[in-house]
Amino acid sequence: MKRYEQFPHTADIGVRAYGKSLKELFENAAFAMFDILADLEGITDDLTEKFDLKAANPEELLIAWLDELLYRFYTKQIILSEFNIEEITDKSLKATAYGRSVMANRNRLKTEIKAATYADLAIKKTADGYSVEIIFDV
Repeated sequence: MKRYEQFPHTADIGVRAYGKSLKELFENAAFAMFDILADLEGITDDLTEKFDLKAANPEELLIAWLDELLYRFYTKQIILSEFNIEEITDKSLKATAYGRSVMANRNRLKTEIKAATYADLAIKKTADGYSVEIIFDV
């Protein structure tokens, strides 16, 4: 199963993420976002970030997850490239993400993302697992 694919969207970037489980869906959505932000190929991970998030439903949890990742990217200057959801329910997640400082990797930066949006956001159960379309404000 592919992790994600981009689709055309006026003035923004649309991503369709996939996962065999909700855990994998959230990991792949995070990877897709950072793959748009930076060239992740061959990047080594020497920094670790922990997450413990809560939200009212799976869609709000996904946006909270992506927004928190973006917040850490911009405030701590970390390119995150590996994501491990350790625990997930419809309303909470615990995760660890691994990455590298932007400072030594500025040449890897590609596209600025301002936020993940709620536009047409709906996590769908499919025959193969889960899918979601996310619109990133760029």
